[in-house]
Amino acid sequence: MKENDKRPLVLLVEDESTLAMIIKDTLEEENFDVLLASDGLKGLASFDANHPDVVIADVMMPQMDGFEMVRRIRKKDDATPVLFLTARSSTDDLVQGFELGANDYLKKPFKMIELVIRIKALTHRVMVAASAEEKHLFEIGSYVFDSKTQLLRSTMGAVELSYLESEILKRFCSSMGQVVEIDTILTDLWHDNSFYNRNSLHGFIHKLRKLLIKDAHVKILNVRGVGYKLIVLH
Repeated sequence: MKENDKRPLVLLVEDESTLAMIIKDTLEEENFDVLLASDGLKGLASFDANHPDVVIADVMMPQMDGFEMVRRIRKKDDATPVLFLTARSSTDDLVQGFELGANDYLKKPFKMIELVIRIKALTHRVMVAASAEEKHLFEIGSYVFDSKTQLLRSTMGAVELSYLESEILKRFCSSMGQVVEIDTILTDLWHDNSFYNRNSLHGFIHKLRKLLIKDAHVKILNVRGVGYKLIVLH
């Protein structure tokens, strides 16, 4: 969903003008913003210019059909959900649509409520994915931790963490201010809650504390017999 835009933006590419207006009016009543395009070429141009959250595309259109339009979209964008509208019933046509990168399809004629439900489901996936994407960056006092690149950044530069160091710190950051149980960490990462692995975990905690020592406000607290807690003092 676009930043500072509470209403999901839908690009509807449909050459039947009456159907297009009915869909547009229906979706706008359901709190969507809708852009219209009457063929694949115009749809492709509108996609590039407006970066919609969801694309609804008819398959059979003049100038450029829906399959070709989506094929070109997928060359540069593999994330934006696409729903095909099609009067075709051939299994081969449906398979081709999914192979090109479609996320869903509806056969014409269809009920508007079914279209609304499917579009809401697709936009929900976008929101969940966006939320998950944001969670790889964590602020820890004056540090910034990127769990994807395993980099811990500060004013002194960046340190690349090992896989286990990164995974442990990610769990602390995701539960900032809350206890992360030792048993949970060992089960998730070592798959074995043994005395040897507990000692190994303690060693990783010691290393993380040293890496975070430059900011006196950042602490990894030991909750005796239970686990650890990452806090930032104010």
